[in-house]
This record gives sequence, structure tokens and C-alpha cells, in this order.
Amino acid sequence: MTYEIDIAGLKRDLPICKVTDDLYIGAFVMFGDVELTVHCAAELLKRAPEYDYLIAPEAKAIPLLYEMARQSGAEKYFLARKVAKAYMSGVFEVNVKSITTAAVQRLIIDSADAEQIRGKRMLILDDVISTGESLHAMEELVTAAGGIIAGRMAVLAEGDAIDRDDIIVLAPLPLFNPDGSVKE
Repeated sequence: MTYEIDIAGLKRDLPICKVTDDLYIGAFVMFGDVELTVHCAAELLKRAPEYDYLIAPEAKAIPLLYEMARQSGAEKYFLARKVAKAYMSGVFEVNVKSITTAAVQRLIIDSADAEQIRGKRMLILDDVISTGESLHAMEELVTAAGGIIAGRMAVLAEGDAIDRDDIIVLAPLPLFNPDGSVKE
């Protein structure tokens, strides 16, 4: 089963995947799809509020983060990692529970990144906004580092997330029943 989606004029067929016995989602993965990544980055930049830096959570938003930075001419962007790395000198971290991941995860930036974020307008990016948990964790991370939330953007808003007026998105993504029909 697939679902055809139109993302600001670019169409893709998303596989419909089981999350629970009663809930299925359209699997949106930008990895490997250069045309989609370039298109979504350009469309989001057209709608972006003023910001100093971009930040996104690891991992599915990485291509979007990079491409938006490249297209905008940014020399720096920030990535919230899921695991502290040896090169990190001190960490800021928050916990997050995502709809597509079984366990609670951490989002981490190092203290050097936090220093650069302090007092800056940060634009938070993600590929899909659903429950809002990842977005909320990113907001906590930026705020803890002393950054200012300039805006929130995602390529797709899944389910009820489309009703949020605090996130700029390119298209809605419905939730699905086991037979592939759209949940009402």
C-alpha cells in the first residue's frame, strides 16, 4: 500500500507502514532522494522567518538541514545528536519520545555549540512533525543553550499536527487505518 503525496508541487508515493495494530503511517524518508531534498529545502526557505542559524534533530532531517544551509549560504548549522560523541566538550541534553521510535531518546549538543547558539535566533527544522515531542525537545535544547526560537518548520505535518499554527509546513500527511484508508 502507498499514499501519493504532493509536497509543494513535487509528488511522491509513500509506503504505508504499521506503527500499532490500529495505526499506520506514510513513511516519509528524504535519505537518497536528492530531488526531494533540494525541492523541500527551497520551498521551506521561501517561507522561513528571519533567523541566525538552523538546527535539527538527528537523523532523518540531516539532508534537509544541510541543503537549507547550502541554499541559504549559511556557513554554520547545528545538529542535535542522539548520543554524546568523544569530541563533545560538555553537553546540553533533553529526552524525547517519538512516535516512530520505541525507546526514549536523548537530544544533545555540546557546550561549544551552545555558546554559539546563545542569544541567536534559531530556526528549528524537522522532516515530519507528528506528536510534537521531538519539536518540544528541540525547543528545550535551544532554550537551555540561551537561544531564541525564531520559528519551527517541517516538510510534513502528520495527523492533527496540521492544525498547529506555530509550525510552517509544506503539506499535511494523514494517518491511516490498517486497510490503507485515511483515518478520519
